[in-house]
Amino acid sequence: MIGTITEEQLEFLTDNLEEEFEEDEDYFLNADTIDYLREQGADKELLALLEKALAGNDDGIDIAYVID
Repeated sequence: MIGTITEEQLEFLTDNLEEEFEEDEDYFLNADTIDYLREQGADKELLALLEKALAGNDDGIDIAYVID
């Protein structure tokens, strides 16, 4: 687990990231993705969390969400 996000942040991610399948709950994230999210208006807290998760992974990572 990389952290907890708000419902609004999750909605922002699902609206702005590409899903391979309609029921997908995981996404590929790299530096270009973070730049794109920044340009789309992602809030500072979400960007900081994603940047921390990506740190040291130049090839990118897969992220997923779980709703409690």
